[in-house]
Amino acid sequence: MTNKNPAAIETIDLIKDYGRGENAVHALRGVNVSFEQGRFTAIMGPSGSGKSTLMHTLAGLDSASGGRIIFDGADLSAMNDNQLTLLRRHHIGFIFQSFNLLPMFSAEQNILMPLTLAGEKSDHAWFQLLVRTLGLESRLSHRPNELSGGQQQRVAIARALITKPSVVFADEPTGNLDSVSSAEVLSFLKQSVKELGQTIIMVTHDAVAASYADRAIVFADGRIVADEVNPTAERMSGLLMEERERATRAGAAPSITQLMADSPQPTIAAADGNVSFVNPGQAQ
Repeated sequence: MTNKNPAAIETIDLIKDYGRGENAVHALRGVNVSFEQGRFTAIMGPSGSGKSTLMHTLAGLDSASGGRIIFDGADLSAMNDNQLTLLRRHHIGFIFQSFNLLPMFSAEQNILMPLTLAGEKSDHAWFQLLVRTLGLESRLSHRPNELSGGQQQRVAIARALITKPSVVFADEPTGNLDSVSSAEVLSFLKQSVKELGQTIIMVTHDAVAASYADRAIVFADGRIVADEVNPTAERMSGLLMEERERATRAGAAPSITQLMADSPQPTIAAADGNVSFVNPGQAQ
């Protein structure tokens, strides 16, 4: 019998709808899923399947229409905006496709930025461990335009891990990288799980990227249709092809992606020295 790690975050009957009435799109349809601590999980699916909606909802960037999200024993659906902001600042890390590094600052300053904005001191030993593990020791004084794409993403990974978050969400982290840099970044993500004990949840379209994970979930029509342990690129590519073919046969119904393109999306805002993610529907 395999011993499972405690859950870092889980959903219970999670529902997310966009629109109302006949035009409503059901992005998440009663999703029940648990993500273990110290594991690397990939979430895949065709465009409009609900995978990005799941990540945004898990991270508190978007509100659920129904159900619950349990994170470190707390229910995200019961939190207000200030509580969610503090949760993201101290317990959640983000890695973006476009790196989102500040061009006027060095790699070291970018890595430490979450602590700088929060007015907190860095753990020097943890910082040194991160830069050594990610191979950044000789690049700390360089600005983003002096770094390759792979090096910039490694800086972004270190920035996401510097606060010792409970969970790191990675949104298409290799989407802007070539195959060599992609393999490098994915190896570092896997290494951060194995050696640093991090919990990573990654959204990706890439079956090869998913093969680096301990587990891969496939989404379609707002539901989990496959859940693979130790996924291979061949297996995940086959599952994605099956879902794309099924979606094609089902016809051209309005997708979540199309609907969300007409709706305001969560953005990053900085005020009073703090970085937060703002849901336009809730902004004052």
